[in-house]
Amino acid sequence: MEYIIFGLVAYLLGSIPSALIIGKLRYNIDIREHGSGNMGATNTFRVLGIKAGTIVTIADILKGTGATLLPLLFDADVYRLIIGVFAVLGHTYPIFAKFKGGKAVATSAGIILGIQPILFLIMIASFLLTLYLTKYVSLSSMITGVVTVIVTIIMKDTGLIMITSFLTIFVFIRHRENIKRIKNKTEPKIKWM
Repeated sequence: MEYIIFGLVAYLLGSIPSALIIGKLRYNIDIREHGSGNMGATNTFRVLGIKAGTIVTIADILKGTGATLLPLLFDADVYRLIIGVFAVLGHTYPIFAKFKGGKAVATSAGIILGIQPILFLIMIASFLLTLYLTKYVSLSSMITGVVTVIVTIIMKDTGLIMITSFLTIFVFIRHRENIKRIKNKTEPKIKWM
C-alpha cells in the first residue's frame, strides 16, 4: 500500500509542468507551441533564455529529489529509487499537461541527487564535459546516462545499477528523434559554451 501511495504522490509531483508554468506566468508563452514543442529544460533554454531554462532545470531536478526524500519524512519502508521512477514517469507523461512532457533527464538526475549526491556530481561533470566537447545537449544527456551506469557498476550497488540502467534506456528511447538528427547532422548545437 505504501508503494501505491508514495508512487502516486511522486507521479503527481513529477507531473507538475515546470516549463509550461514558467512560460505562461512569466512570459505569456505556451512552451509547447515554440521550438521543439517539448516541455523540458532544453527547449525552455532555446525559447525563453538562460534564466527561464535554469529555473526549469532546477525545478525538474527537485521533482525527482523530492520524490525520493518524501518517504523519509514518513519513515516509510519503501525502496526510494522506485518511488523516484514514478516522478520521472510523471514528468514524461504529466497528467496536468495531456501526458506530453519532458525527456526524463533532469528529473532522473534529481532521483540520483536524493539517493547518491556524489554520483549526482559525477553526472553533472560528465554532462558538462560532454556538452563542452560536442555542443549537443541530447548526446550529452545520453552519454551521461551511460557513464552513470558504469559508475554504479563500479559501486556494486545492484538496485542502483538496475534503476540507472532502466532510466538510461528510457532516456535513449525518449531521444530517438534526436539520435536521427545527430546522424543526419541536423541536431541543433548550443552556442553559449
